[in-house]
This record gives sequence, C-alpha cells and structure tokens, in this order.
Amino acid sequence: MQHAEQHFTATAAVRDIVIGMSDGLTVPFALAAGLTGAVAATAGRIIITAGFAEIAAGSIAMGLGGYLAAKTDTEHYASEQKREYLECEEIPDQEKLEVVKVFRDYGLNDQQMGSVVDTICANKDRWVDFMMRFELGLEEPDPARAGRSAATIAASYIVGGLIPLAPYIAMRNDVIHALWVSVAVTLLALFSFGALKAHYTGVKLWRGGLQTVFVGGLAAAVAFFIARLIS
Repeated sequence: MQHAEQHFTATAAVRDIVIGMSDGLTVPFALAAGLTGAVAATAGRIIITAGFAEIAAGSIAMGLGGYLAAKTDTEHYASEQKREYLECEEIPDQEKLEVVKVFRDYGLNDQQMGSVVDTICANKDRWVDFMMRFELGLEEPDPARAGRSAATIAASYIVGGLIPLAPYIAMRNDVIHALWVSVAVTLLALFSFGALKAHYTGVKLWRGGLQTVFVGGLAAAVAFFIARLIS
C-alpha cells in the first residue's frame, strides 16, 4: 500500500496571516477598550475614528514590516550565494572538504561518499546550491514573496481589526454595551483563530485557542485599566 505524504507546505503564507490577524485582533481591541475606559459616554465617534486610524496605520506598518523582512531574506540569500560562488573558485579544496563534512555528519564513510562528492562538485551551480542548503541551511526565497507577504499581512490586519471595532460601529451611542459585545466577539474570534492556527501547526486546538485568547484579553485588559487609572 502506497504511503501518501500529507505535510503542510504553505508555512510562509500561514505565518503572514498569523502575524497580521493576531495583531489585527489584539491591537485595535486593546485600543478600543482603552478609549472606552477613558471617555465612556461620549466616546462613540472618537473610538470609531481612532479605531479606523489605528487599523490603517497598523496595516501599513505591519505590511511594510513583512515586505522588508522578505526583502532582507532575499538579499541575504543573494549575498551568501555570491560568497559561495567566490569560495568555490578561490578555495575549491576547502569547499570540497565542507561537502565531505556534511556527508560525514550523516554517517557516510569515505568510500560511500567519494563518487557522490565528485558528482556534486563537478557542477558549480549544483555545488553552490548544495552548500547553500546543507552548510548554511538556506532555501532560495521566492522573488515575489515580499509583495505577497506585505499584502497578506496588511489584509489580515484589516480583517482582524474590523472584528473588535464592528460593535462600536453598530452601537455607537452606547459604548459601554458595545465594549462588552466587542469583548465577547473578539475573544470568540481569538479562540477560533488560535484553534485554526493550532490545527495547521499540530498543537491541540483548545490549547492554541486559549493561548491566543489569553494574549489578546490581557492586552485589552491592561489598556482598559491604564486608561481608567489615568482618566
């Protein structure tokens, strides 16, 4: 019976969604809760305005951060690749010994690895690719990754940020009740998101959900009580 591999491979996209959604749920939630604690009855329009401003600024900042991080990965890979090509030309004997070391670390003896090492080192592109993967542990980044990362993080942030803000939009004249609805809706969203993330990362669903709820709830509670103390 043939074994079907079922590894999850979309790790980069999931990471971007996790970054954007978790911050999008947590930061506007904490901001809205803090403003509610500070200005209470007349806060409807202020909270909504501040919430939208934060979502806009946060999505741009987070998206730019994702873009720069992905660009940094690409530039780092290109720099290391250039260095490996140079070393293969200038110090080929030492580089060949590094290939030998990789195979030796996997338990191969000199007789077993001899022809394999010669085959790899016979082609410079293959040689450099081997060194990048197994010596440096680097995979070639997708050239389009930076733009996709920025868009995914920014969109996830906006979606996450609108969830805690929606009750304030619907109940702008009663921000205290809107706060409690926002708390309930956001904690449910945080738990659902945490459980979904746990499903893809192999963690128990309830544990992933509760961890996310704890972080988001703690951030909002701290913002709320600080605002109450200061106001």
